Amino acid sequence: MEFEVVNILYYCGMILLSTKLMGMLMRKLGLPQVAGMIIAGLLIGPAVFSQLGLGAFRGLVTPSPVEMDVLKSLSQIGVVFILFSSGLETGLQDLKTSGAAASAVALAGVLVPVALGTGGALLFMGGNITEGKFMNAVFVGMILAATSVGITVETLRELGKLNTKVGTTVLSAAIIDDVLGIILLSVVTSIGGGGNISVTLLKALGFFVFTIGLGIILRIFFKNLEEKYPGTRRIGIFALAMCFFYAFCAEKLFGIASITGAYMAGLMISGLSDTKLIDRKVVISGYMIFTPIFFAYIGISADFSHFRVSELIFALVFVSLGIIGKISGCSLTAKCFRYSNRESLTIGCGMIARGEVALAIYATGQGLILYEGNKLVGIDPLVPTILLIVITSVLCPILLKLVFKNQKSAG
Repeated sequence: MEFEVVNILYYCGMILLSTKLMGMLMRKLGLPQVAGMIIAGLLIGPAVFSQLGLGAFRGLVTPSPVEMDVLKSLSQIGVVFILFSSGLETGLQDLKTSGAAASAVALAGVLVPVALGTGGALLFMGGNITEGKFMNAVFVGMILAATSVGITVETLRELGKLNTKVGTTVLSAAIIDDVLGIILLSVVTSIGGGGNISVTLLKALGFFVFTIGLGIILRIFFKNLEEKYPGTRRIGIFALAMCFFYAFCAEKLFGIASITGAYMAGLMISGLSDTKLIDRKVVISGYMIFTPIFFAYIGISADFSHFRVSELIFALVFVSLGIIGKISGCSLTAKCFRYSNRESLTIGCGMIARGEVALAIYATGQGLILYEGNKLVGIDPLVPTILLIVITSVLCPILLKLVFKNQKSAG
């Protein structure tokens, strides 16, 4: 089937319409909109309909291989937008003032869930542990590293606890958590692609020296720009250009995931007077077209032809490990820094929510899923990731409210 631009126009229209409608439905149900966008992709694509035996009808969006490549390219731009926005919202000052406790909590919030997820994946794959199986398992564990700071922040703000010692620790730890997770993902994907560990670490070091060094210069440039032309469109355009160049250099020059470059670009110009303006323009540009395509593409490209009941069981185990890993790792670490039992539990519960970054990690590391020919012999964590986002997004505010309610009762 030949590539036709007019088909892409139809696919984009269907994706934007379906993702918006499903996103609105999820919001009414109190669930994260991103989950609705992925479900929209599943409903309009061939993943579900091809399993129903409806003859020639395989879905409302059935791209040819070439057209899928076009949608994939658009989706990759979407994930770059997401990570650039995350970097802009992080704030260099937050990282500077986070303190040892938040840094340690973040480190535990990455290492413990990743270790549990990796171990769980290896047990489910069984048999001889080959290098391919091990890297697939590490990738599965990596998805558990991310924390969705947005849900936690809104809950703490609603409870009036955002500016407390615990609230500040959770916020700072969640920010550092994502930074560590993205860095670790870059190293893992590089090694999984056949890279040498020492060379990979040297490249990673070189990447951060390059991005920070250039970022300092560009930060001065943006400060001068916003002084002379405050609030102008050129600032947003230059910022996006920086984002794309950072993403390109990360992958092409250093073998680091492009999303890491996008995140670093946002981080280097965060905290400026016009940062909120830049972020607003990025969010509008991304969520108008590229970001919905990213989420929908995950659903459209899903393949359930080899789906087994055991995979659903693993999905539930995966979610459980993700919740247990965050609560135990973060709570015990907080306890080591002389937080009370209740404060430590609050920090652990505040770190369990997952969102867009978990999906970005899934999309970036898909090459580590183990296949033999066209047969899946490893674990494709798409369904577990969707369940993780939905369940933790609902559970996080419930647990936080219960902890603070019990705190008041005890007082």
